[in-house]
Amino acid sequence: MLELKNVSYSVGDKQILKNIDLEISDRFVAITGPNGSGKSTLAKLVAGIIQPTEGRIYFDGKDITDMSVTDRAKSGISFAFQQPVRFKGITVKYLISLAAGKNTSVAEACAYLSEVGLCAKDYINREVNASLSGGELKRIEIAMINARGTALSVFDEPEAGIDLWSFNNLIKVFEKMHARTHGTIMIISHQERILNIADKIVVLAGGEVVEYGEKDIVFPKLMDVRAGCRFTENN
Repeated sequence: MLELKNVSYSVGDKQILKNIDLEISDRFVAITGPNGSGKSTLAKLVAGIIQPTEGRIYFDGKDITDMSVTDRAKSGISFAFQQPVRFKGITVKYLISLAAGKNTSVAEACAYLSEVGLCAKDYINREVNASLSGGELKRIEIAMINARGTALSVFDEPEAGIDLWSFNNLIKVFEKMHARTHGTIMIISHQERILNIADKIVVLAGGEVVEYGEKDIVFPKLMDVRAGCRFTENN
């Protein structure tokens, strides 16, 4: 279980997240909210890319607040960037092997690539460099997270750049990932079709949690907001 206790994050005089208290242990948890609400910042705090200015973060009962990105990864946390990193000179197969923690066979690596809608034979020996599009990099990164099979997988807008690949396939990848790991998948997203598969939804606004609960309760409220209705606790 992931737990954030009174977590805040500031840069200079600007407070980006304020007193976040969350317990996350469900299969799929979606984090949503308007631009600038702190969604990506929250994801980076969980991954250890940045450190909170206040509060503590716990994972499976262990305080990981001061742990590095590497140590958090070893403890069972994966993170997929909104804009994946390019690695000149490193092949797709090597990255998948690195993620899996073993020298994966060509067949194993191809299976992960096929799941994310890539023709494996065209990518297995490609370098992860500027020759790949943003959408291709995003799918390769999702394949890597899948290969890792960690207890907590955090995705920052996984749908970005994959508009030619159906959302149904992306959702199937997440479902298969959970079936393998029985862990938690935390997804930062604006997309209704992704929010609709969540078990619970966290809504951020102004750096604060304004709603957190079961999808069947929170999702209709979000749809009211998008339809121009006022979002209130009792509406």
